[in-house]
Amino acid sequence: MSKKQGKVRGHKFHGDPNRFQILADFIGSNYAGKIKRIADVGGGQGMLSRILSKKYNFECEVIDPRGWTLVGVNSRPEEYSSEMSSFYDLIVGLHPDEALKEVVNSAQSRPVVIIPCCNFWSRDEKLGRDLLLERIGDYLRTKNINYQKIIFDFEGPKNIGIVTEIN
Repeated sequence: MSKKQGKVRGHKFHGDPNRFQILADFIGSNYAGKIKRIADVGGGQGMLSRILSKKYNFECEVIDPRGWTLVGVNSRPEEYSSEMSSFYDLIVGLHPDEALKEVVNSAQSRPVVIIPCCNFWSRDEKLGRDLLLERIGDYLRTKNINYQKIIFDFEGPKNIGIVTEIN
């Protein structure tokens, strides 16, 4: 796990603070003009949502039961369920913790960008990063969901994402 910490516009974050801008740029370059509403699941303080809203004009909402968002960031302080996905055009999980399965399940009806951090996939097996990504890929294949793995250019090891598309 990254020991890196840093600040983004005066706000302190654990992990590589560049991840928010890098992921926002990826989403902006791949989805601008194609979608409008984004769910930022497990989005914590909402820095990703803030960048997506201000720089790319997406309507973003952090869905995180902790309710710690920055001032001015739209949020729903509750647990995410894949049933919520119908309201959004894209579901994003940048290290979504316990919401991992629900975010992945959302790929059955919406495109998903997920960068998992912890094994909230299986209680029965210990899964490191690579095996966790493999298990998620196995699940998506059983549902006939097309996806690709992407290595994002921020400090890892939790920098490999899965991006799905709707068939």
